[in-house]
Amino acid sequence: MEDAILFAYSFDGKGGAQPLAGDAVSQAIKDDAIAWVHLDATHADAKVWLEKEVAYLDPFITEALLAEETSPRLTEIDGGALLFLRGVNLNENSAPEDMVSIRLWIDTHRIISVRLRRLKAVRDIEAQLLQGRGPKDAGEFVASLVAKMFNRFEPVLATLDDTTDQIEEAVLDQTSTEHREAIVGVRKQAIIFRRYMAPQREAIAQLYGSELPWLTPGNRRHLQESFNRVKRYVDDLDAIRERAQIVKDEIANILSDRLNKNMYILSVIAAIFLPLGFLTGLLGINVGGIPGADNENAFLIFGGMLVAIVALQVVIFKKLKWF
Repeated sequence: MEDAILFAYSFDGKGGAQPLAGDAVSQAIKDDAIAWVHLDATHADAKVWLEKEVAYLDPFITEALLAEETSPRLTEIDGGALLFLRGVNLNENSAPEDMVSIRLWIDTHRIISVRLRRLKAVRDIEAQLLQGRGPKDAGEFVASLVAKMFNRFEPVLATLDDTTDQIEEAVLDQTSTEHREAIVGVRKQAIIFRRYMAPQREAIAQLYGSELPWLTPGNRRHLQESFNRVKRYVDDLDAIRERAQIVKDEIANILSDRLNKNMYILSVIAAIFLPLGFLTGLLGINVGGIPGADNENAFLIFGGMLVAIVALQVVIFKKLKWF
């Protein structure tokens, strides 16, 4: 079952932590001192460990921690919190919008976190603990984790906004179907990010407004700041999505106008050559009585007639303002 544990620490209350292994993990989560256990949900022994070591928890909590699909939310249970969050995916060969979930059970004396894929914010906290600069209690842990997750989302959002600006500028210079594909990709990213950030905003608001005993006023202030940030992120994502739709509509209009112009030109050309084609077809039939068949100047006369007809059509089209 130890293979399911990615790492475990016992906090010293001063910003540092002692690594745990073996039976020390089981003992630490039962003691009054706060302990943190990080599990791999993809490992078969993760469920066995949870059912054995934290059997006192509601079975609903264990099932929720190991669920394949989750959305950000907070559920308070007997002074503890079941907290699900999503962080931007910065793993190699992964799309940022394929956000990584972290599932947490937090109470006064223990933190149990479960992940399916790596989340760099978790490793950041581990590194701080080993340096003696980490969280001192459960409240500081969750406030720090939320802040670090949002810190990593900031440059991704800035890149998305810059990409939208670049496409807008490119559309003003010269529109192409490639721009349409690019702006559709931007809008899709914004929609996916918002799908997780909007409920995450509500989860953070619920968390800092809760009566959980292990959240101090200082923790709540940090969570309030994180809430303000995620609220701004959601507003920015809405703005990017709307801008992307406007750019997409503008691209569609420009391409449609370009197509209509080309079709108009072809229609004018066809209208000019329609009577010419009729006349040449009429005189080209292989029957007797064709005018000018015996006149050696007939071709020049007929060619001149065609030129005159074209000139007349151009004059008429201009008066009708067809071009």
